Amino acid sequence: MMAQTGKRDYYEILGVDRNASDEEIKKAFRRLARQYHPDLHSDPQKKKEAEEKFKEANEAYEVLSDPERRKKYDVFGHAEGPQGFGPEGFDFGRGFGDIFGDIFEDFFGGGRSRSRAEAGSDLQYNLELSFEEAVTGKEAKLKIPRWENCDACRGTGARSERGLKTCSACRGMGQIRLQQGFFTINRPCGQCQGSGHIIADPCPTCRGRKRVYRERTLSVTIPAGIESGMRLRLAHEGEHGINGGPPGDLYVAVTVKPHPLFTRKGNDLLYDLPLHFTIAALGGKVEVPTLKGKTMVKIPEGTQHDSILRLKGLGVPSLKTKQPGDLLVRVKIQIPTKLTPRQRELLTELAKESGVCLQNGGHGEGLFEKVKNFFD
Repeated sequence: MMAQTGKRDYYEILGVDRNASDEEIKKAFRRLARQYHPDLHSDPQKKKEAEEKFKEANEAYEVLSDPERRKKYDVFGHAEGPQGFGPEGFDFGRGFGDIFGDIFEDFFGGGRSRSRAEAGSDLQYNLELSFEEAVTGKEAKLKIPRWENCDACRGTGARSERGLKTCSACRGMGQIRLQQGFFTINRPCGQCQGSGHIIADPCPTCRGRKRVYRERTLSVTIPAGIESGMRLRLAHEGEHGINGGPPGDLYVAVTVKPHPLFTRKGNDLLYDLPLHFTIAALGGKVEVPTLKGKTMVKIPEGTQHDSILRLKGLGVPSLKTKQPGDLLVRVKIQIPTKLTPRQRELLTELAKESGVCLQNGGHGEGLFEKVKNFFD
């Protein structure tokens, strides 16, 4: 359990949920940094407020962007958090790295030619499993078609370095400076799409697209106990980015086929057992199916309709603890619809012996007989 302090939760500060990806955390920090970096505020009061919020966001990012520190924080909270974030000696560049350079260019425009990196797209693979596969788990081979960086040109899109020419519109800057009234605004160059160069001699493999479309086979471990609607995230297995951008993620969306006999209830399995009424009344032993084969179950004398018989450890393993649930055998008493004369005779005799009135729904003396006997 996380320790409680007066400090705000790091995930809350960045506005992301606790299972956010590294890329989502980075994007959230970039957004806050654009908003609160002190160098972007001239008013003293607003600058001071922005400085505090920036410190808070930078502290959260430093922890959550580091896998080891994030693990400790998820367990211990601020008890294991970073130290030394007071006003003295705070470094507004620490933890920023290339992020600050990107943000600075977003606001003020860059003075250097660079291709804008684009992250690769996330992909989703819809995987259908049998009921048994979901319970026991399996190794699945997935064929994933995706855009990958071209190996021939190493993602440049040109046959060779000489195939890249400086863009004449932006002179290699990747940006066009526009004058709007009193303001000067930098915009990505439309001719070279912000890259600063034109592909004069395209790569014959990718034809200048920088990426090629390929099918890749992945081996994915499906954990025992997975359910329909769950998704497995495979980091960086999505489409490759452009101009050095990070790859996207691959999500495996699971659908489990229904079973003809069993219904899943969390980690338990439910099985409806058709049971003859005489066995329910007298008790006995019956054979029931399980996912591990058939087994004998003792039926107690006087078992009622919809009674539950629990078979320990014959359910579904937990995703977290690996401990299996139980098999719940729900009794469904069967009443015969066609009786032989001898069966009818025996049941009639049983009814009389039990004091059951067959003409009055089993309630003994009827209302008419009660009124007649009263006046007599």
